Amino acid sequence: QAQLVESGGGSAQAGGSLRLSCGASGFTFSMNQMGWFRQAPGKEREGVGAIYCDTGRTYYGDAVKGRFTISQDSAKNTLYLQMNSLKPEDTAIYYCAARRYGGNWPLQPNLYSYWGPGTQVTVSS
Repeated sequence: QAQLVESGGGSAQAGGSLRLSCGASGFTFSMNQMGWFRQAPGKEREGVGAIYCDTGRTYYGDAVKGRFTISQDSAKNTLYLQMNSLKPEDTAIYYCAARRYGGNWPLQPNLYSYWGPGTQVTVSS
């Protein structure tokens, strides 16, 4: 069964760091793009970062630029999100997503077909 599974969420103090991982398994095809999205209570899901799997080119949402870094380990079929200088407003459920075919708008969640169940990140002040 094809699935994405996130791990590494938890609690951190403002200014601290966390690293999220997303393992992909069971897929019979390669993904063109993978991304991290988040959703806070009462808010829409927003794009945090995305990567083109073939080129490694990355994109980031304005709220996390300079603080978060997305990376991939193709040999391990794993996507990472390194989160530094965390702020209370980073508190949300973080989701890993994948998109089989490429295209524009890498941070648009409705263009992704495959999703993990999410992992909670809580940042306290």
